[in-house]
Amino acid sequence: MFSLRHFFVLSLALNVSLILRLMMHQAQQKPHHNHSVTHHEEHNNNIHKSRMLISSSSSTSSFANSTSTTGASSNNRVINLDHGDPTAYERFWRQTGDKSTITIPGWQSLSYFSDVTNICWFLEAEFAREVVRLHNVVGNAVTEGRHIVVGTGSSQLFLAALYALSPIDSPEPISVVCASPYYSMRQVIHSIHKQKGGKSWHLASLPVMSYPSMTNHLKSGLYKWGGDAESYEKEGPYIELVTSPNNPDGHVRRSKVNRSQGFLVHDLAYYWPQYTPISAPADHDLTLFTVSKSTGHAGMRIGWALVKDQEVAKKMTKFIELNTIGVSKDSQLRAAKVLRAVSDSWEQGNSKESESFFKFSHKLMANRWKQLRLVVERSELFSLPKFSPAFCTFFNQVLEPQPAFVWLKCEGNVEDCESFLRGYNILTRSGIHFGVSPKYVRISMLDTDENFNQFLDRLSAIQS
Repeated sequence: MFSLRHFFVLSLALNVSLILRLMMHQAQQKPHHNHSVTHHEEHNNNIHKSRMLISSSSSTSSFANSTSTTGASSNNRVINLDHGDPTAYERFWRQTGDKSTITIPGWQSLSYFSDVTNICWFLEAEFAREVVRLHNVVGNAVTEGRHIVVGTGSSQLFLAALYALSPIDSPEPISVVCASPYYSMRQVIHSIHKQKGGKSWHLASLPVMSYPSMTNHLKSGLYKWGGDAESYEKEGPYIELVTSPNNPDGHVRRSKVNRSQGFLVHDLAYYWPQYTPISAPADHDLTLFTVSKSTGHAGMRIGWALVKDQEVAKKMTKFIELNTIGVSKDSQLRAAKVLRAVSDSWEQGNSKESESFFKFSHKLMANRWKQLRLVVERSELFSLPKFSPAFCTFFNQVLEPQPAFVWLKCEGNVEDCESFLRGYNILTRSGIHFGVSPKYVRISMLDTDENFNQFLDRLSAIQS
């Protein structure tokens, strides 16, 4: 009788035989005369070799970021790289199984309160412990002597920080500034319109959410947008936002105004080893982090602030209390489980079952940037920013930054890069939303493998 081992050997032999027959058939179909391999073919071979590092399995989330007409070719499919939806990490989390899964019984999380003795009374102790542990593992932030304030994403924490830092007795709103290009986010929604011959997708943009729009949206009497920090000259108190690595261009940032009456808010959403070398633990008065960019779980809507001053932490907590009466306990518990899985994967090293999250994500980002640079190097239409390598204390080696976004510039006569790429069904974010020239666009590097590969193919075709 055949054992399972016999069936496995037989199956392997049949597959090898089939592959050899296909190779022989393709060889017979080739012309008998020889051609030298062109530079273009060699370049494409390098891209395809690089893609072998990415799993051939496509993400189930790809449909959310791309639309197509019935029966249309792949080039007619709209690729939405406008936003930073971090679906690239789905492959890793699918393989973790129970390590990142929780079960919440029906009786749990009934109360508003987590710990009434804590300044942030809705902060789950388990989540707080895993935040501290992860920062200690990575070495990217000082947690000792800091108060943790949890928020519904870092966007809510940003507004809470403005509320907490604004003087209540000032005769005019305090100015909020940030060096351009600065953070911007535009949500895109999809709606279906039936047309003759099938379905057609209509893309509608919601208002842009950015530091200026978020600051001015409530028309608060406490604070207002004060413009570019590079050119800010007004005397008196101010709040400066420092995003490092910067969204959208990926460069390391430091404060620009540097005056005694200033308050600094450091947005360190991308200060993680898959995006940039970790140089030292960040030691600031107020820093913001988010689960969405550290682990890819944007849908949890969880962020946290490390706050040195107790009164500032109290005011931030009060803002969230008035805004949403706390933060979802279920999301905090799930986030705690995910952060624990990340820390465990690194501390336990690469096992036979899976590699660590940071090695996986760093390898993925490095491969994507390598592929993109191969494409752009052939082009006279586009250019990319250049980054200086630096020593990473986490990986213990010199590494080059590989940001979550591409800050692409259209060279030559192309003045509106966003409109130009839209003509090839690639949705991006114009530089005008970041306070700079429309010759620039921001492109997400965190989308699915399928969409990213389609993007590279189209970019290659544009310049060929």
